[in-house]
Amino acid sequence: MVDIWNVAILDPVLNGLIALSQMLWSNFGLAIIVLTIVVRIVLMPLTFRQTKSTKAMQELQPKMQELQKKYARDQKKLQQEMMRLYKEAGINPLGCMWPMLIQMPIWIALYQSIMQALAATPENLLILSQHLYPWDLVDQAIPLNENFLGLRLSQPDPTMILAILVGLTMWVQQKMVTPPATDPRQQQMSSMTTMMMPLMFAFFTLSFPSGLALYWVVSNIIGIIIQYFVAGGWGYFTFPSFRQPQAQPQPQSATQKAAEQPSRALKEGDKKKG
Repeated sequence: MVDIWNVAILDPVLNGLIALSQMLWSNFGLAIIVLTIVVRIVLMPLTFRQTKSTKAMQELQPKMQELQKKYARDQKKLQQEMMRLYKEAGINPLGCMWPMLIQMPIWIALYQSIMQALAATPENLLILSQHLYPWDLVDQAIPLNENFLGLRLSQPDPTMILAILVGLTMWVQQKMVTPPATDPRQQQMSSMTTMMMPLMFAFFTLSFPSGLALYWVVSNIIGIIIQYFVAGGWGYFTFPSFRQPQAQPQPQSATQKAAEQPSRALKEGDKKKG
């Protein structure tokens, strides 16, 4: 099984990444960015389908909640009504899952390729040599130049900038597709989930090579762009408002009210005479 994985998926991605680095002026960081963009473009139809299915499922949430309340004690009837609702809306419940499952092997291969290509020890170089094709373009690229924008791509980012970018872009992506919950408990749970995943990946970035963090940042930015155009805007993400709060009218004191009463009486008298 491992040999099938290496021959069919890992080795082509790994050798393609190394060859691309050689073609891009021996810049491995630029190769990671370009390969990430190419892979996202190739998987664009699946991503569009997943995004549209997710959006359609979110639009059905109010009706699904009504069915759950109505048939809370009859699970069989609830499933039948939910399937009927899906059929009427033309939605496949698995439409959100299949594109993601198909993409998973490619993302794993990209992750392993970046980790193996940035071999920092003799043992890792020996393992890398077992996966390389006998191409002149690949041989000329080894060992790779791991320096990119002041970073060593085989080492974690000491400035934590990539960790912040990974967490921020992932948080924006999740906010765009997460509708606000009406139930306070669900809202609290949704807020915790939206924050936990970005924080967890940002924490992982602190110990992972910068090359992998660079891949995550680029992939998240592309995901935000795709979500923006497919969903027709920022979705459920709202930018913080920096407007100055409008001054509320101060309640009048008893002295001010007493001073205004004669003027009001004079105005009313003039209106009656007119």
